[in-house]
Amino acid sequence: HEHYHDFGPLLASEKLDERHKIKRDRGTIRSIMIAEGLWKPRQKKKEQHREWRQRKESKGEMIQYDGSYEYWFENRGKKCCLLGSIDDADSQVWAKFDDHEGVEPTFSYWREYIERFGKPNSIYVDKFSTYSMNHKLAKENPDTLTQFERAMKELNVGIIHAHSPQAKGRVEKLFKTLQDRLIKELRLNNISIIKEANEFLEKEFLPKFNARFMVEPRAKANLHKKLNEQEKSKLDSIFSRQYERAVRNDFTISHKNNYYQLEKNQPVTICKQDTVTVEERMDKSIHLSLRGKYLHYKLLPERPKKI
Repeated sequence: HEHYHDFGPLLASEKLDERHKIKRDRGTIRSIMIAEGLWKPRQKKKEQHREWRQRKESKGEMIQYDGSYEYWFENRGKKCCLLGSIDDADSQVWAKFDDHEGVEPTFSYWREYIERFGKPNSIYVDKFSTYSMNHKLAKENPDTLTQFERAMKELNVGIIHAHSPQAKGRVEKLFKTLQDRLIKELRLNNISIIKEANEFLEKEFLPKFNARFMVEPRAKANLHKKLNEQEKSKLDSIFSRQYERAVRNDFTISHKNNYYQLEKNQPVTICKQDTVTVEERMDKSIHLSLRGKYLHYKLLPERPKKI
């Protein structure tokens, strides 16, 4: 009643053993909780029939990824987003908290994932705006890519779009489990800020969670690919917001109400109306490139006057 009034029998039995050295099987704890009015046996809902999909054979073959907004810290903190992925072959989970699931958090998540585990063969995502261009222009122009798709394309990682939440059921089920277990674990450890929660995830929660719920993949091969030296050197560029801008007649670039003057000495010849790539990197720095070369520029204090 004092510590585990809203826990399920399985999690309650685990915590009684782990924290209080009281070892009882799940069935016994369940019976006690029902008698004490702490647990009601659930009625199974009649679900729509769906075909079972076999797991992928190899680790790294396909990673299901999504974000879940929730009051993860209950009334101790603000609502935030848990970014999480699960390997379709062996159910290994990696997760991180952030304020939202926009481009920067997604870039941060996948850069850390790839540096830690390697590049997966493909990533299975939903049609949230970070991951897919849904507007009419994008559907008419297949070459239009979101920032995330463009970054993954540069790393030769495939993107698969789910057409319904049920299509990526493994990650949906993962979040239901985490909403039950992780919220209570954060409460027991009195964690209420994102930084502490991410340290707890990495060092304590995920190692135990994966040890309990991972399965043996059907094939022994790990399809994650290590980054080569060229890819490592380009990560800051790959995981940046990128935009295309035309060189104006006075050899300036306009981007988000700022004006950049291209200097005279450059590693590549620049012509008027050339299309320059503007990179907004994660450290907030701006880089301009043309035909694979980075350009020298200076930020102008005001808009250039027309000639």
